[in-house]
Amino acid sequence: MSGDTASDWAPTASFDVLRLRARLLGRVREHFAATGALEVETPVMVIAGVTDVHLESLEVHRADGSRAGFLHTSPEYAMKRLLAAGSPDIYQVARVFREGERGRRHNPEFTMVEWYRLGLDHHALMDDVERLLRALIEPHRNVGPTRRVTYAAAFQETLGIDPLSTTTAELRSAMVALGADVPDSIAHEHDALLDLAMATLVAARFPADRITFLYDFPASQAALAQVRGPVASRFEAFWGPLELANGFHELGDAAEQASRFAADRRERARLGRPDRTPDRRFLAALAAGLPPCAGVALGFDRVVMIASNAATSDEVIAFAVERA
Repeated sequence: MSGDTASDWAPTASFDVLRLRARLLGRVREHFAATGALEVETPVMVIAGVTDVHLESLEVHRADGSRAGFLHTSPEYAMKRLLAAGSPDIYQVARVFREGERGRRHNPEFTMVEWYRLGLDHHALMDDVERLLRALIEPHRNVGPTRRVTYAAAFQETLGIDPLSTTTAELRSAMVALGADVPDSIAHEHDALLDLAMATLVAARFPADRITFLYDFPASQAALAQVRGPVASRFEAFWGPLELANGFHELGDAAEQASRFAADRRERARLGRPDRTPDRRFLAALAAGLPPCAGVALGFDRVVMIASNAATSDEVIAFAVERA
């Protein structure tokens, strides 16, 4: 990360990397043009923040201090409104914002490539994601055979437990046995323990020279995906332990989505986090009818990191947040 120096006006990325970044953006657009997807733009400032307990929306305030809206964490809701209105396959190269996310691989403002394919499920969408990632990475890095593994199988391989049926105590014990540092604050929080185990133990074992797709997450982590019994029709794509993309076979049931938003708000209240009113226009679009589709959000900056062999996100963006 960049400190305060006499040269803090200078970019954090080299021009060689910025040229590579531009070429990769061109390849993104070539991929979607070849597959007939329409490029769209939706508002960066939106009226509703996300209810997701794992994300915080940045607020935008007027000169008098009143809140005008939020900077979006993703263009998902607006893009689904376009789909409900009758759009074809769509994609967007979007600047998105997430409060409090800063680190070697995180900048509060970053570039997301998000797209939706009509009539596909999450398995078919994984094929599309792989084609795009290979088009972006293979000219610059060797890419081994892609691996696809279920969430349950990945946990079984690493911790020797079934995450879909294990108790919280068994999960915690398996993590501690592998040397995980489990904070007392989440010692009895099942999904929080799953997230910690995924980040520190499971993904750490993913091969560092290829794409790994992790799919069929626990139903409790469905987010905006359809649920099939104990699992959600959701996947994530990784390069080694680095998460690149998060995709869903999209939920189209407005009542179920409203119920999930309400559960998010209850959890936010329990954790002492700001309440967020759900996006009423998004729910109205679902009620009007979202066509069967699958969608995915790809962290473009992280793809540039892989292609350029960069260690931090600062190295692949013109100006990190401290120099903005």
